[in-house]
Amino acid sequence: MSKAAKGLLDASLKEEAERKERLRQALPAAVELLRTRQAGLIAPKEIEEFISLNWLEWHGGSLKLTVTGSNVVSQSRANSIKPTDQR
Repeated sequence: MSKAAKGLLDASLKEEAERKERLRQALPAAVELLRTRQAGLIAPKEIEEFISLNWLEWHGGSLKLTVTGSNVVSQSRANSIKPTDQR
């Protein structure tokens, strides 16, 4: 593989990782909007991306959090509540 091709691949992988992280951070807010029946406030592109990652799914005309999506939200909450360093 040429250096140019490797550079493009690395850039593509970095871009995908950044996209997933952005979506991971946005998912809890989207879940809250679903819970309060305000799914119309979630951007259609975000919905498509959540579905492509298997975090949300259509179920009888409604969006539903998948088991995978639930795990992502749980991990996100656990990571945001890290204990402070107590020296």
